[in-house]
Amino acid sequence: MELYLDSANLQEIEEAFKLGFLSGLTTTPTFMQREGITDIDGTIVKLSKIVPVLQIEALGNTAEEILAEAERQINLGLDPQKTVFKIPVSLEGVRACKLLRNKGYLVNIHLVYTLQQAYMAMQAGATYVCPLVGRLQDQGHDALALIEQCVKAVNHYKYPTKIMFSSVRHTEHVRNAINLGVHTITVPWKVMKQLTENNLTTLGTEQFIIDTKLMTKRVKEVIRTINPVVNIHTKLTDAIIKMTEYGFGAITVVDENDVVKGIFTDGDLRRYIMKEGSNFLNKKLSDLPFKSPHTISANALLNDAYQMFKKTNVDTIIVVDDNNKSVGMIDIQDI
Repeated sequence: MELYLDSANLQEIEEAFKLGFLSGLTTTPTFMQREGITDIDGTIVKLSKIVPVLQIEALGNTAEEILAEAERQINLGLDPQKTVFKIPVSLEGVRACKLLRNKGYLVNIHLVYTLQQAYMAMQAGATYVCPLVGRLQDQGHDALALIEQCVKAVNHYKYPTKIMFSSVRHTEHVRNAINLGVHTITVPWKVMKQLTENNLTTLGTEQFIIDTKLMTKRVKEVIRTINPVVNIHTKLTDAIIKMTEYGFGAITVVDENDVVKGIFTDGDLRRYIMKEGSNFLNKKLSDLPFKSPHTISANALLNDAYQMFKKTNVDTIIVVDDNNKSVGMIDIQDI
């Protein structure tokens, strides 16, 4: 199934065609008017150099006027094999289609709302027949049934025509088009960008990234450059100030030889104040009992830190160098 972009916005056109596999671009005078485009011919020429196939409007009151307009646009320098002329369905429109096809030009009969209109376009040799699904559904019609009937007619009678699913409003329309077996679909960029999105895919991708990071990165690569350390003889009030300055919820406590003695956390602070009251703040860190802290080598894999977090149920682990000196901290949030 061919995939076209439906737009006249140059920025999104350039972005969309970076995908590298779009079949072409459909555009309309209405799109151009909305984008504030006044040089229609200049825009058409510019777009023809960006996209593989360009589908543009050829308007006129008679078949001869439509033919003349198509040839005028070809004379702007467009490639006849890469340009499709869009013609609204009418008796003069399908007659113009036949005249253009006799000259080897490509034609899209669009603004199709009934099977009878589609049949006349097929009979005239239209390269594309383009029912407007969204607009039909807005009016309460069974647009998908019409698409199905058009596809069946092409397949049954072997017309050299492609049914183009247009007026796409949401991703469900794309799914409908695929299931109905249309030959072509033209999709706005805002809808096209959603076609690869799925929450389960996002969650799975994030998990793969996390697991890869755990197995390939080392602790020293993710810890912050700040090393929140204080001497064990520091007053608690000064230690709290330092903890705040460091921006950590914990601080490493070391002795005079920089040997790690323990870790003091904001959780410890709350528990001691609840137990002892404000008098607790008059103490020094050396007045507190410290357990042997959980430490991990800076060269350890993140996965080792992750397993330690799971096993110990702590939020912060002290990171040490080869001499068992503190070089920083790793928090569960860093994982």
